[in-house]
Amino acid sequence: MANTNLQFKTNYVVDSKIEPFYKGGKVQISKDEQYIFCTCESRVNVLEISTGKIVHSVQHDDQEDITSFALSCDDEMLVTASRALLLKQWDWKRAQCIRSWRAIHTVPVASMTFDSTSTLVATGGCDGTIKLWDVVKQYCTHNLKGSSGVVHLVQFHPDISRLQLFSSSLDCGIRLWDLRSSQCVCVLQSHYSAVTSLSFSPDGGTMVSSGRDKICTVWDLKSRKAKRTVPVYEAVEGVVLLPEDEDLSQIGVKSKDLHFITAGSNGVLRVWEASTARCVYAQTLTAVSEEEEEKDDDPRGLTYLLLLPASSRLATVTAEHNIVLYQLPGLTTQQQFVGYNDEVLDVKFLGKGDSHIVVATNSCQLKVFELLTNTCQILYGHTDTVLSLDVFKKGVLFASCAKDRSVRVWQMDGESGRVHCVAHGSNHANAVGSITCSRMKASFVVSGSQDCTLKVWDLPADLSTTGADIHQLTPRATEKAHDKDVNSVAVSPNDKLLASGSQDRTAKLWSLAAEGIVGMLGVFRGHRRGVWAVCFSPVDQVLATSSADGATKLWSLQDFSCLKTFEGHDASVLKVIFVSRGTQLLTSGSDGLVKLWTIKTNECVKTLDAHQDKVWGLHSSSKDDKMVTGSADSNITVWVDVTEVELAEEQAKQEDQILKQQELSNLLHEKKYLKALGLAISLDQPRTVLAVIKAIRQVENSHTLLEKTVLKLRVDQKESLLRYCAVWNTNARNCQDAQAVLQVLLTHLPPEELLQYQGVRTHLEGLIPYTERHMQRISNLLQASMFLNYMWQKMRVAGAPSSMSQDEEEMDTTPLAQPFFLVDKEKGMESGDEEKQDGDDSDGGQDEDPNCPVKEKEEEEEEGDDEVSASKKASTNNGLVENGGSPKTNGNHHSESEESSEEEDLEDQTTIKVMKCLPVSSTPQCQTFAS
Repeated sequence: MANTNLQFKTNYVVDSKIEPFYKGGKVQISKDEQYIFCTCESRVNVLEISTGKIVHSVQHDDQEDITSFALSCDDEMLVTASRALLLKQWDWKRAQCIRSWRAIHTVPVASMTFDSTSTLVATGGCDGTIKLWDVVKQYCTHNLKGSSGVVHLVQFHPDISRLQLFSSSLDCGIRLWDLRSSQCVCVLQSHYSAVTSLSFSPDGGTMVSSGRDKICTVWDLKSRKAKRTVPVYEAVEGVVLLPEDEDLSQIGVKSKDLHFITAGSNGVLRVWEASTARCVYAQTLTAVSEEEEEKDDDPRGLTYLLLLPASSRLATVTAEHNIVLYQLPGLTTQQQFVGYNDEVLDVKFLGKGDSHIVVATNSCQLKVFELLTNTCQILYGHTDTVLSLDVFKKGVLFASCAKDRSVRVWQMDGESGRVHCVAHGSNHANAVGSITCSRMKASFVVSGSQDCTLKVWDLPADLSTTGADIHQLTPRATEKAHDKDVNSVAVSPNDKLLASGSQDRTAKLWSLAAEGIVGMLGVFRGHRRGVWAVCFSPVDQVLATSSADGATKLWSLQDFSCLKTFEGHDASVLKVIFVSRGTQLLTSGSDGLVKLWTIKTNECVKTLDAHQDKVWGLHSSSKDDKMVTGSADSNITVWVDVTEVELAEEQAKQEDQILKQQELSNLLHEKKYLKALGLAISLDQPRTVLAVIKAIRQVENSHTLLEKTVLKLRVDQKESLLRYCAVWNTNARNCQDAQAVLQVLLTHLPPEELLQYQGVRTHLEGLIPYTERHMQRISNLLQASMFLNYMWQKMRVAGAPSSMSQDEEEMDTTPLAQPFFLVDKEKGMESGDEEKQDGDDSDGGQDEDPNCPVKEKEEEEEEGDDEVSASKKASTNNGLVENGGSPKTNGNHHSESEESSEEEDLEDQTTIKVMKCLPVSSTPQCQTFAS
């Protein structure tokens, strides 16, 4: 086997993720042009344009889908509307909800916008009404009625002094509202389908509207009439007026006349001259097949068009939820972000230093991501779902296969990173489900298909293309390989062998002769279900296979015997690859897990809970220091191997923690509480900080010491201490410590300073309910103790001298030194057992006072159910007589001589016996009282 001195991998950690952030709906870009806001079901995600990472996300507590949102023009406030008819105002940078209120709409809000002052927000509802809200003074200012159906568009006039609002609903008219009178002053009629967007000229006198009726209309807002109607010949989803002070001659702008750009269902940006209604520029896109052109739902169709004036860019949103940024004046693609990947079917590292990944999703397009910025390049060519990928050794060439029965070879430009198709082959009779590349050099590819055949495709020596020419590939060999679909193919490291795995439960080994003949060498039998993946060891004559039976097997290439079996997945094992120079395996399954196996010990070293669904894609980097996984849950995760250096750093951190804990213990021992508290806070361990607070409160003059220590802390340390108090206060054991610290902070710090603390409102709101609960508990305990104190003082001590003065019988309100305990109240309980049990409870497990008379077990034996209480009562009376006392009756009862026998029986049944050793005289006695 391979070199055993190699350091085995033990763990992988997540390095980065590419996950869905946009699944349709509104998209808005911040005024500083640094962030993109977009909806994703119940969340609004904030994407940082420079890094392509999700930096913030807000979500309603009820997890209802967000129907619309609006970002204020000063980028400070975000308001969202959900299906639960709630409006929420957010501090989006902290993902904190500032306030929420019920929308007066009877059905969900469909559209929303802010005015230029960031004071008013307008909401258009599906109920045909428009509400205006003052978010500063927090009240509804207008309720505009008159629209028919869903109000899907609301927009303020950019000149706020005009106090005008434009809206559009199902009647396809554009309503102009005067906010001074709350009246609709006119309806601009021109469109015969839904109006999708409005754009205003800098002087505010001209407006351009776009619609799905394939026209754009130029309006004179002074006369409130249409100046010109421009036929666009496609459903227009967005229109933007181009700036007049820039040189845009590259896109056909030759005059100072009004020009606008449209985006629509064809996915092409077009520039129009308003005065002549002429298209002066049309964007050129990658050619698509006739089959794609015939489809109604073009994946490249555009749904939004946004202008970024500060950076002279345009942003478009496609029907496949991709966001593309173009740079003016040439409309060159600058960045592209994929909002939703759908199911990931395969993923491979690509480029120099594994800087990119290529992804096959549940679509006919390939996506190439730059890992540093998450910018995506979308590759068009296949006409049906791409099923499998493989990369050549140098990482600049890769091959793909699809349901369209074809294979394609793609090349990445080393300088620009652009990828284009260089070769194409189509000869299979059914979908091509697997493909593999030659290992030594880029000389051939092998494909396996649902037509049960294998095909070997030779590549030309020079794959560089000129212009749009693409090399056409023809298979040099075709072999009927299996009885069912071929799921996987792999080429050996020396390019001389080929392995295939099939749905017929077998894997086969083939020779790749130079003359183009594919000859079978043997069959690997043993799997109980279809074989999903095959992979050659990079150093040994071993083949790995994974199957739908949940097992992964290693086979000898010499005698085709099974060497090892690895079982651990609960479902199908979809992929298997060798890592650590052939000494370890990585497997992924339909259970969402990725497992790391050591071949020598036949054990699973690590199980990564990688995804929530099938992990179809699994690939290791060229340096074997990273891996990438892609899943049916639409997530792509890049994992990095935890190296020895990282383990050493982690160990150093742990040692540093231990040293700090020891230093903290020494500071507490030396009673240097200020330094101890500061050190504990720096560790960010609430429990350790609590231990220091408890230590301070145990010394003499604890309140003064605590006050002196806390007030000397830095502001950031006080913030942390307040946050810890909110946590401690949730536990009754620690609430007194929390309240002691809070008393110091709230007493000595002015409210203005406290309000500057981060999250202070949230912490204080969290403190209130628990504090009220603790107060209620303490109040109840105090009431109970006062009642017991009262009962204690009112009881006449049995056996006390008759000459006891009246002053000695007066109530003493001092707290009891020891509690007394109420013993059995039920009639049918056995005396001996119950008294023994109550004695154990009252004394907390301590030994009883030897001076108290203890009733022997023989005295409490019962002769029948009717004699249980009588025996109990008799033994009690005997005990009192022996002590020289008599039972004290309730003050409402007469003397014993005046009571009838029936009343005595009733009184005896309700007697509550309380047994306690009382220091009435110098000798403790066991007393019994009746209530």
